[in-house]
Amino acid sequence: MNGTPPRQPLPSVPDEAPGIPVLAASRPVLLFGGCYSNLQATRALLAEARRLGIPASRTVCTGDVVAYGADAAATVALVRDAGIHVVMGNCEEALGTSAADCGCGFAEGSACNRLSEAWYRHADASLGAEARAWMRGLPRRIDLLIAGRRLAIVHGSPERISAFVFATTPDDEVKRQLALAGADGVVGGHCGVPFSRVLGGRLWHNAGAVGMPANDGTARGWFSVLRPEGRHLRVEHLPLDYDHAAAAAAMRAAALPEPYAAALATGLWPSCDVLPPAELAQRGRRLEAGALTWPAGAAAATWPARSAAAATRPKFSDPEVTATGERRATVSLAGLKTLWFNTGTLCNVTCTGCYIESSPQNDRLAYLSRAEVRDYLREAAERHPELGEVAFTGGEPFLNRDLPSMIEDSLEAGYRVLVLTNAMRPMQRFKSALLGLRQHRPDRLTLRVSLDHYEAAKHEALRGARTWQPAITGLLWLRDHGFHLAVAGRKLWPEDEGSLRRGYAGLFASLGLELDAEDPEALVLFPGMDPRAEVPEITESCWGILGKRPGDVMCASSRMVVRRKGADRPAVVACTLLPYAPAFELGATLVEAVKPVRLNHRVCAEFCVLGGASCSRPG
Repeated sequence: MNGTPPRQPLPSVPDEAPGIPVLAASRPVLLFGGCYSNLQATRALLAEARRLGIPASRTVCTGDVVAYGADAAATVALVRDAGIHVVMGNCEEALGTSAADCGCGFAEGSACNRLSEAWYRHADASLGAEARAWMRGLPRRIDLLIAGRRLAIVHGSPERISAFVFATTPDDEVKRQLALAGADGVVGGHCGVPFSRVLGGRLWHNAGAVGMPANDGTARGWFSVLRPEGRHLRVEHLPLDYDHAAAAAAMRAAALPEPYAAALATGLWPSCDVLPPAELAQRGRRLEAGALTWPAGAAAATWPARSAAAATRPKFSDPEVTATGERRATVSLAGLKTLWFNTGTLCNVTCTGCYIESSPQNDRLAYLSRAEVRDYLREAAERHPELGEVAFTGGEPFLNRDLPSMIEDSLEAGYRVLVLTNAMRPMQRFKSALLGLRQHRPDRLTLRVSLDHYEAAKHEALRGARTWQPAITGLLWLRDHGFHLAVAGRKLWPEDEGSLRRGYAGLFASLGLELDAEDPEALVLFPGMDPRAEVPEITESCWGILGKRPGDVMCASSRMVVRRKGADRPAVVACTLLPYAPAFELGATLVEAVKPVRLNHRVCAEFCVLGGASCSRPG
């Protein structure tokens, strides 16, 4: 005995089974899938086949010649004219019959499903009758006879063309599909991730895709070569380098979804909705070329061989998954209730622990203009009838000379207006303008004054010497002239929230302020954030564990407009506390900014989810 397991009894499939073409090979066979309308990658693959000396008669494509890329018609023509064997993929099935969508099997409403709509329209408009007829005529299965064994080559699975079968699909399901195939093994495609797996002596092999990366953080595609070695088969997984920049440029020129174009360079899929947890945990981990021999005996029976104990990635390093490989929590915009404007990051004081590091020197966010704010107010009126509040923050907003006119325009548009201020000299320079605004709409304008603690010494410990009395002077002026007020404090000292609120209540009483310190809208208490603290990542399962909902988080109901220093125009970001993070910039318009937000920052966890805080008014 040589350690080779005995072959299992198989259902009989005649060599000439009706409708199933049979390819017999005694020399190497090249397998690939997922051209995805990526002309550059497809050309590179065919060139690689020539370099390896493998002719078209021993080259097989597992389908999806057309998908995400720019050159649907040209890629079909290249593959068809090359004379290689092609199995029908779900994209060929859909486009060949002019179906309404690609039939990829993405969940309704998922990011994959939304992104697929654009490329499908582009491909559908690109293909002529001849290409569609070729697609309709493709076989759904090709049987490969090699090394004394039969492999069923399909797109998804023997049962369903759009089935996703991964390296970690449950054993029972894979065994069931292998039994349905009635063969020694199955070669599948569709899932886009290369792997080989042996179960009960039978092989499931996926060569990967050439037209889109394998989600491993590299720009390469993947293909495979099957080399017969007597009664054994050497299965080689090989990477494909190609001009991915040219392919991405073609996609952008065709106005196809940017996330797919970007993925060609980053090697990371724009959405991982279809991935099981184990594959999700491997996102961004580089694959290396490798091989296995089948039947393997005592040798490794999987590729790639990945240890469950492999080191995890750093926290907050991947937008899709956490360090432990769990799916990261995502928050959708339920409705735009508060539209924030950061009027600029310059401030008259430098505070310890400022959330966005405002200071007299920080001009990373430039001043917004009245005209720019007006543009967004007009867009909001057209696109977001649910909007009820416009809010201004900074820096110190009153350093921006356009602020009173911005407030006036917002009030004229019918919105409630919230202004965050330290009530010091910058605000006090605009007393006349503020009095005019108060007369205009006294019930719709609120000024929230920052008093970090109810004791002057602790306030000044954060804000600097001689900052307490100017703030109190401004606050009392606002009180004396009938403005609607709120106060913002910080939970930075070793006292519970009840003690804090009682302390503020005493301060309000001594100042003659009719503010209810127990009212979370009248007294907003923000959590402290320690950059040295260990902060957990928020996963999809955290909502149930914590008893919270995605709708409780600020980015479910608000967006903020900023102008970066040197930028041609403002941008819309997801969060008032993350104006500098590129991953939280959502576009230039409110229309672009409706996209979901992945909670991929420690601020998301520490301030919003675990801290339960929001810069916007509650409710």
